[in-house]
Amino acid sequence: MTTVTVGQVVAEVVGEGTAVVMIHGLGGTSNMFQPQMAALSGYRVIRLDLPGSGRSPRPIEQLAIEGMSDAVIRAMAGMGVASAHFVGHSMGTIICQQIAATQPALVTSLTLFGALAEPAEATRQGLANRARLARSGGIADIADQIVANAISAHTRETSPAAVAFVRESITRQDPESYARTCEALAKATAVDARRISVPALLVTGDADTVNPAGVGQALADKIKGAIFSSLDRCGHWATVESPRESSQKLADFLRRVDR
Repeated sequence: MTTVTVGQVVAEVVGEGTAVVMIHGLGGTSNMFQPQMAALSGYRVIRLDLPGSGRSPRPIEQLAIEGMSDAVIRAMAGMGVASAHFVGHSMGTIICQQIAATQPALVTSLTLFGALAEPAEATRQGLANRARLARSGGIADIADQIVANAISAHTRETSPAAVAFVRESITRQDPESYARTCEALAKATAVDARRISVPALLVTGDADTVNPAGVGQALADKIKGAIFSSLDRCGHWATVESPRESSQKLADFLRRVDR
């Protein structure tokens, strides 16, 4: 495994073969795809920390979804990746959609966990409030809210390590960068899904209250040929809440696309 910095992005790269690029969501890092790594042996897996998240430094300019997408595209060019399977979670699914719509040659397929086209109006307001809370020293309170609301009751009862991971992922974020990421997501607008022409798999937990199954299904219906799949008793952080099932669905889908 090697850790590389390309522009505003820190990436972990492991393996050889067809590239798989993995993009986390708000409050996430490249580590949220750690449970999928064994299933992706045989691929060149590139896991990114988006600008201002995880180990990637806080950019000087304001964050925006378009800017994050551009940073990913530049990172791909810097690593010599001409095309890749893209895997995203939550906010990362919006970035994946944007890259697929604007740089179709770069994207071989999309796998979107907890996907959405754009935030609902109430969510936009909630993100603005969350940004204020992060700046006022409330990042641990935010983490506790996410554990209480975004993870399924089943996960909280049966998988304390997953709960601890999610809490750690949030509390370790730089508060100002996290606030700016909240504001960037609050301003996100949907891409025209008809511009997405690659095979797509959308996977949502049946207990996801952040982007419920209906949101993922509605997006899948707009992407030609997209497949929607649900995970039992799983909340919004599917890759760590239902690691085995998430890995299986991803690996099976990539094998079908690569056939």
